[in-house]
This record gives sequence, C-alpha cells and structure tokens, in this order.
Amino acid sequence: MAFYELRQYKVLPGKMNEWVRIMEEEIIPFQVSKGMVITGSYRGETDDSCYVWMRRFESEAEREALYKAVYDSDHWKTKIAPRVPEFLDRSAMVVTRIVPTKKSTAQ
Repeated sequence: MAFYELRQYKVLPGKMNEWVRIMEEEIIPFQVSKGMVITGSYRGETDDSCYVWMRRFESEAEREALYKAVYDSDHWKTKIAPRVPEFLDRSAMVVTRIVPTKKSTAQ
C-alpha cells in the first residue's frame, strides 16, 4: 500500500523566499530525477517559518531505495546537504508517515 511522507520544516527568519527557490529549482528536481514522487510543496500563509512538502512511496522497499539514491549521492552530500543549515532549524523538523483513508482522493 502506498504511503506519504509529510515533512514539516521551520525556516530561519528571512530565509523563506530563498528556501522555496532552492526547493523548487534544485532539491525537488534532483529528487524527482532519482525517482521520488513529490506530491506537494507549501509555505505557511501567515507563518513565514512554516514550509511543508509531501512525497509518496509505493512501499517501504521503494522508500529505502529512493532514500539511498538521493541521500547517498555525491551531489546531495557535496552540493545540497551542506547548505541546508543556512535555511532550516533542523531540530524542529517533523516527518510524519501517513496513509490515505479509504475514501481519500489520494488513494
């Protein structure tokens, strides 16, 4: 059964616009090129520290393989990961695995 990963980040003050640019122009395209399915990217309407995005996985085995393809890559380790602390309070990151209910359109 497919499941989703709801990722909630706290963006550092004054960094939201640049974080969204990096997500939309670098991180999301890179992850999609490795096979990730990104189902949404959102910023808080009134809270400029709130950034949320979602990914879908068909199985735990797929999630593990995609994590390896993305996070073990040289590109991630050298070009993307070192820049993340400039934008996010990683201690406030919340990642929740969720599954759609029977009548959800996200099935």
